[in-house]
Amino acid sequence: MSTPIDLAPAPAATAAPSAGRRLPASGWVGLAVVATFAVLAVAGPWLSRYGTTTVSGPPLAAPGWGPWLGTDAIGQDLASQWLTGARTSLALGLLGGGGTFVLATIVGAVAGWWGGLADAVLMRLTDVTLVLPTVVVVIVISAYTHPTVLSLSAIIAATSWPTSARLIRSQVLTLRRRGYLAVAAGFGASGLRVLWRHVLPDSCLVLLAAAVRDVERAIAYEVGLAFLGLTVSTEGSWGTMLHDALAFQGLFLTRAWLWWLLPPVVAVSVLLVGLALCATAVDGWANPRAGG
Repeated sequence: MSTPIDLAPAPAATAAPSAGRRLPASGWVGLAVVATFAVLAVAGPWLSRYGTTTVSGPPLAAPGWGPWLGTDAIGQDLASQWLTGARTSLALGLLGGGGTFVLATIVGAVAGWWGGLADAVLMRLTDVTLVLPTVVVVIVISAYTHPTVLSLSAIIAATSWPTSARLIRSQVLTLRRRGYLAVAAGFGASGLRVLWRHVLPDSCLVLLAAAVRDVERAIAYEVGLAFLGLTVSTEGSWGTMLHDALAFQGLFLTRAWLWWLLPPVVAVSVLLVGLALCATAVDGWANPRAGG
């Protein structure tokens, strides 16, 4: 398929957005936060002293040398549940966010690069998907299917791609007028090859920022669904910990909320803030005028 590359004179080439710029301190903080959670998730099986459903002490036991994060209402180890929650959230974030990113990249790149009928059809599909109440759709599907991590990742990807697709399309439309792309096409390079070898690599920072936001959105969905009782993991997650803690009627009559409810709340908040810092830093790196 030939690509209708605009051969009109392009603006003078400018330096890469990241040239002479460094990732801001906030980006490094966000990266350190995400890396810490990733290490804890991977090392969880070795750090856990008990299974997630193993009775490790008396009910509502305070943190100590045995269950070092305390126990829940039936004496199960909360530290093991917390570490399992980190693995569940990050796994679903990578799968759901990765699927969203792939779909968005395909739709946005094809629409922006080939234009014409392909652009019109894909953008109308994007508009239709964009107006759907995504959260409601995900909740309803999850309620009837009781999804696993893989199936929920697919649901999230199928409903969450339009925003990133529009961003990627805009970036491709900006790049397609660059003079060197017209030269590449003039030397016989196919449209698909130019798109793959030049346009997408030149958009890597924008794509990376979109991917991080997709991961952040997927993690928020997983925690919210588990909190509502639509759990995706038989071993538990942070959302499941929140659901179980708040379902215990006497929670706030004891100090157990400090080690049962607070750790997953802090974990979700800190991880999402870390991902947001990474996305904002990369976006500012890719768009120096917007990033200040």
